[in-house]
Amino acid sequence: MNKTSIPVARGDKTKVLAAICLSAVIIPLVFTGPAISTVAVGRDLGGNQSALSWIVNAYAIAFGSCVMAAGAIGDQIGRKRCFVAGLWIFILTSLLIGLTPNLLLLNLLRAAEGMGGALVLTSATSLLAQEFEGAERTRAFSFLGTAFGVGLAFGPMTSGLLILHLGWRSLYFAIALMAFLILLLGTKRIKESRAPNAQGIDWPGTVLFTTTLVLLTFGIVYGPQDGWASLKVLSILGGAALLLGIFIVVERRRTHPMLDLSLFRYPRFIGVQLLPVATGFSFIALIVYVPNWFITIQGRDAFTAGLAILPLTAPMLVVPLLAGRLAQYLSPGLLSGIGFFISALGTWLLIDLSPNGSLWAMTIPLLLIGIGNGLPWGLMDALSVSVVPKERAGMAAGIFTTMRVAGEAIAIAAIGATLLSLAAGNLRTAAEAHSLSLVENATVIASQIGTRSEQRSSIHAVSATDKVLTELTHRAYTAAFHSVFAVLAILSVLTAVICILTLRKPTDAPEKKLGG
Repeated sequence: MNKTSIPVARGDKTKVLAAICLSAVIIPLVFTGPAISTVAVGRDLGGNQSALSWIVNAYAIAFGSCVMAAGAIGDQIGRKRCFVAGLWIFILTSLLIGLTPNLLLLNLLRAAEGMGGALVLTSATSLLAQEFEGAERTRAFSFLGTAFGVGLAFGPMTSGLLILHLGWRSLYFAIALMAFLILLLGTKRIKESRAPNAQGIDWPGTVLFTTTLVLLTFGIVYGPQDGWASLKVLSILGGAALLLGIFIVVERRRTHPMLDLSLFRYPRFIGVQLLPVATGFSFIALIVYVPNWFITIQGRDAFTAGLAILPLTAPMLVVPLLAGRLAQYLSPGLLSGIGFFISALGTWLLIDLSPNGSLWAMTIPLLLIGIGNGLPWGLMDALSVSVVPKERAGMAAGIFTTMRVAGEAIAIAAIGATLLSLAAGNLRTAAEAHSLSLVENATVIASQIGTRSEQRSSIHAVSATDKVLTELTHRAYTAAFHSVFAVLAILSVLTAVICILTLRKPTDAPEKKLGG
């Protein structure tokens, strides 16, 4: 009887592991796939770059602002319930997005999908920890990390293949199907768990944090098109600053805050929070915008664009694991610093980006960026809890995850706005040099990159003036990328220096003092 029960138990565990690992593949796929689909969505549903950017922004904001609340909900009502609820949200929202008739509804559904992502992510790690112990737990989490890397590495290419052959809507139907398979595969065998001492949800903090993040993103997105000094943009950014101040006051007064701001007294903790923000700018944002450049400027199809950034994403399968091994011999600060120096070199090499260049010319720069960001990527999660006293590790991990996703949302919005603003300025300069009169505002023209020529050619033959304007617009957009790459290279160098200076010690001083 004993002999027959053991294989069943192991079989159940295998199915649980498979279900959770598949969810780890979906998380990055739901992010990277829609980023590649924006050009196709624009051609189908219309909308300029600012409106299309919310396909990514809405998901990232909802994801980042709900992570802490999702963790608290799981502690109270059960992690399995949250995991299943998150999967059902993926299924329903993805099916509805696949059928949506307009861009506004799509973006609203993407925000709901982000909430599902927060529920799945926060529950998955807790559920995995309860199912496995000792060496089995270590192996299980290594599978989880590998699964996440698979989604990140091959998500863009797989998404591009679906978009190319079956249309952008097929991507969301595929996400719904994967989520449904996870429900069938292993969720029945997952045991429910709760935190016996759950403190409840900090609703004031959650609402204030979410509203602040939304306002900040709106301000960044509207800045280029309405003017950074316009009353609208200044009011939005001022509102975000005001709410941030209120959030800080509220959190400092709460007994069980969403974010324990006292942790920011530790310099090394602040240094760790810089890591996900830096990788958000130097890595995640490139996954969003570089494929779009391949599609809109070089005229590549979605699959080729996804394949072209494989050198950028594939290192995430190997380098984070290598970083963990190297951390036994080198300090995390030095390893992270080396990583950002490598990333800076790759980003600097992309300054020669050319509309007529080959994909091979970008392989080495993108590979360097992927390898460089892979080093801190493999160390960040462990560092987030090692630089504070042990009894604060749970809160530190929650803050780190929130900073990670919120930082990525801000990075994506900021780089998108910068590209649009620089492209418009470059276009105005080029038009003056060619004595070309722009019939529309340069920002409006720049925001229609990728859809303008297709829309006009579908109505009548493109005139010589339109061809010149398209050429100038593409050059202006490429020059904007050059400027952004230069700034990102400099920021990566500065981040490398800060990492080396602030994360040198293997353990944190405050913990030692506490022990004494």
